[in-house]
Amino acid sequence: MESFVWEWGSLLLRWLHVVAAMAWIGSSFFFIHLDASLKRTPDIPASEGAAAWQVHGGGFYEMRKYFVAPEHLSPELTWHKWQAYTTWLSGFVLLAWIYYAQSRLYLIDPAVMDLSAPVAAALGIGALALGWLVYDRICRSRLGESETGLAAVGLLAVTLAAFGFSQVFSGRGALIHTGALMATWMAGNVFFIIIPNQRKVVAALLKGERPDPSLGKQAKQRSAQNNYLTLPVVLMMIANHYPMLFESKATIPLIVALVTASGAVIRFFYNRRHADHARSPWWAWAAASLGLAAAFVLAVAGSAGGRAVLGLPPQAEGPPVTALASTTPPDHVIELVAGRCAMCHAAEPIWDGIGVAPKGVRLDTAEAIGRQAEAIRRQVVLTHNMPPNNVTEMTDEERGVIAAWLTDTAR
Repeated sequence: MESFVWEWGSLLLRWLHVVAAMAWIGSSFFFIHLDASLKRTPDIPASEGAAAWQVHGGGFYEMRKYFVAPEHLSPELTWHKWQAYTTWLSGFVLLAWIYYAQSRLYLIDPAVMDLSAPVAAALGIGALALGWLVYDRICRSRLGESETGLAAVGLLAVTLAAFGFSQVFSGRGALIHTGALMATWMAGNVFFIIIPNQRKVVAALLKGERPDPSLGKQAKQRSAQNNYLTLPVVLMMIANHYPMLFESKATIPLIVALVTASGAVIRFFYNRRHADHARSPWWAWAAASLGLAAAFVLAVAGSAGGRAVLGLPPQAEGPPVTALASTTPPDHVIELVAGRCAMCHAAEPIWDGIGVAPKGVRLDTAEAIGRQAEAIRRQVVLTHNMPPNNVTEMTDEERGVIAAWLTDTAR
């Protein structure tokens, strides 16, 4: 029953996280688009506001932005904050649920660094907290006055973070923590900067006072940064489904850098296009395409199967990985898994159409099988999800053999 609870909890948390992220990203894209498309209108003085017209669902909408408090301000203001808070909170709980509570399966790779579960969790959480403090300090420094300089330092920081994570965590753990770090920057911008500054501005306007212009400038800057980080963060969140991105720790930082830069360039195109269609920076698509193509080449070169296709020599073997003694499978289980699973879940898969072991899970050695014991229980015994569509024709008797091994392991 415990395994089903973990799976169901993961499903509900992921569902909440995705829905909240959709709402947050949608509102971010909408307001960036709205700000960029605002135009002066005869009935609003240029110093007091602007407007934009939109059509949707058979209706017409006139959106007005007031630079000063309007004569009649509704007490029922909608604050766009809970989308961000819910996204981060659900994401952090999901991170803890999967990567910290099941760290031996998803986060810790003894071939990289043999950490204990508490130490691995402490490193992950500490890195997120420290990462926010460093990022916020950089934004508040003189460097934050230059958008170009800040973007360059931000890209460097993301790349260094990916490198650091890849030195202590599994490949998928490194990517998810890099994405979580950027998401922490984004949520922190909303919680610590954008909303507090907006409250101060609203309070000043209601009093008839002139708000401090630096508050709006700072909030606008952080909002723009969130907008540029959106696409890279989304890719990091789904990267664990694509092991070619994280099979080699040597390529992870470069792939992260290229994806982050490409995603930001794509957002740059749309932000400029929304402001003036006639001046759309079409070159941005060429730049983003080159970046993503380079990331693809690195991903292929970082996988064992990809290196063979490209004619590159195999990568040097890492230190031997030791399975937990209690999960080391007997010979007959190793033989069974080799015949039913290892044609895909291997360093160099031999199944047509598969270049990298699905989700990075290898089952071609006794040690690898032992480390994946709990995942095998869920996918082969508790459900018959694997092999997919039972393409290798695993019998119920064979599933029973695996179940018996796992039962003995649990004793």
